Amino acid sequence: MVHTCVVVGCRNRRTPGTTLSFYRFPRDPERKQRWIAAVNREGWVPNDGSRLCSTHFISGKQVRNPRSPDFVPSVFGAVSLSQDTKQASAFESSDKQEAQVEAANALLYLQGQVLNPDLDHDKTESLSSVSSGDSEQPSDSRALSGSDNDAINYEEELRALKKENQALRESVERMSLTEVSLRNDPAKVRFYTGLPNYFVFETVMWLLSPHMKGDKSVKLSKFQQLLLTLMRLRLDLKNQDLAYRFGVQVATVTRTVHSVVNIMSTTLVPTTMFWPSRVELRKNLPAALRSSYPDCAVIIDCFRVALEKSDRPDANFHCSGGNTLKYLIGVAPQGVVTFVSKGSPGHVSDKDLAEGCGFLSKLLAGDVVLAGHRFDIRESVAARGACLKITGASEDDHKAPEEDPLAETSLERLWVHRHVERVIATVKQRYAILTGPVESPFTVMDHAANMTTFDKIVQVINAIQTFDITKRGKNYQAFGVEAQMKAKMEQSKHEFDCPRVKRKKDEFGP
Repeated sequence: MVHTCVVVGCRNRRTPGTTLSFYRFPRDPERKQRWIAAVNREGWVPNDGSRLCSTHFISGKQVRNPRSPDFVPSVFGAVSLSQDTKQASAFESSDKQEAQVEAANALLYLQGQVLNPDLDHDKTESLSSVSSGDSEQPSDSRALSGSDNDAINYEEELRALKKENQALRESVERMSLTEVSLRNDPAKVRFYTGLPNYFVFETVMWLLSPHMKGDKSVKLSKFQQLLLTLMRLRLDLKNQDLAYRFGVQVATVTRTVHSVVNIMSTTLVPTTMFWPSRVELRKNLPAALRSSYPDCAVIIDCFRVALEKSDRPDANFHCSGGNTLKYLIGVAPQGVVTFVSKGSPGHVSDKDLAEGCGFLSKLLAGDVVLAGHRFDIRESVAARGACLKITGASEDDHKAPEEDPLAETSLERLWVHRHVERVIATVKQRYAILTGPVESPFTVMDHAANMTTFDKIVQVINAIQTFDITKRGKNYQAFGVEAQMKAKMEQSKHEFDCPRVKRKKDEFGP
């Protein structure tokens, strides 16, 4: 838009290439009236398009300091500029005042006391006016000397404000949950996600990323979606809490958790939690079992999780008859979880759960299964050509087992029982959601997958435990998990935009 100076006789216009500035009339009523009086057009009132060019100011530009002669336009004819120019230069320090005000506003913003960003320039000018004091205008050398001192003071104050501003920014960054804040803080990663460090988090992110939504319609980034879900599992935070932390609606939190859990259930679980071959099992059999149970394939036990009480008649419809869920867990002799059943009502016996969860189909002829005495599944195991050894009590036991010709009473029995107990306890302690109570929405059946969301959560958490690639050793390599993960990465055509993650394929190489 072309602007023309409103001063009578002035033909200056805003055209391409012009070096002149064109100023709106101030919003402050008093200053605006002084500008109108200076223009001296009888009966004329400026509108939104009215402009005044910079040639009508002594220094060639307007100054917002009320003490400056360029606070109001004054050049409308032949004017001697020598003395006035000197005086105007003394007030150029007003720019530093403006910088000080801007820095102060930034500081207040970080402290949660941000000034209204819509404040017009005139209100900012009033701040500058207050900071400059109410003393009378100095003259000549006194004004120049005073302004020099003011400039030095303003520079020092500005440096101090910038330093404090930076310190506040760093403090906010430390308290926030961003990629930068997690990358160099393994303790924070462990606390919020249960993963050992950011390297593992990135690798999980790399595997899940091709299957996650990350377009503009999704309010959370892929990083935030995974972090939110892991925080839900790790700390058992309520949806409202997570909604406040991530600045979204509760419904968004609910959808995100279910979506990411579903993705992890179909990608991460098959990659890291599977039944190893007999050769892989025997490679690194613990010394405590090597002599007594060289053919041990799995140690089984059960654990319970309390259900949330609900007045809804349709709640927990698939778990009627009990207020807990029971899961069978299979642990390899090396301590890696290789099988997790779907949840069953708490009143179901260990025997019925073991025979109906699909665990028996994993057994091969000659395999040895170690279990507590409540697992009376000898015949079912024998039908697979395998052998059951009773070695200890399960979670449901409240007294010592009765005399059993197949029960082992040696130190191996004690070791086995403590071994599987330790695995279950570690998982429960690391992920608080497994301590219950299970919220009703998690117990609704997903008929397509033939399991509930909480069934998926239990499997995902055990898969995450196995996924601790920073601590992988002989056990990890023996089960071929590295090969599984490498295959998954080769199948993925997605390149997650992170140099460290792009190197993962090489790190799982030969």
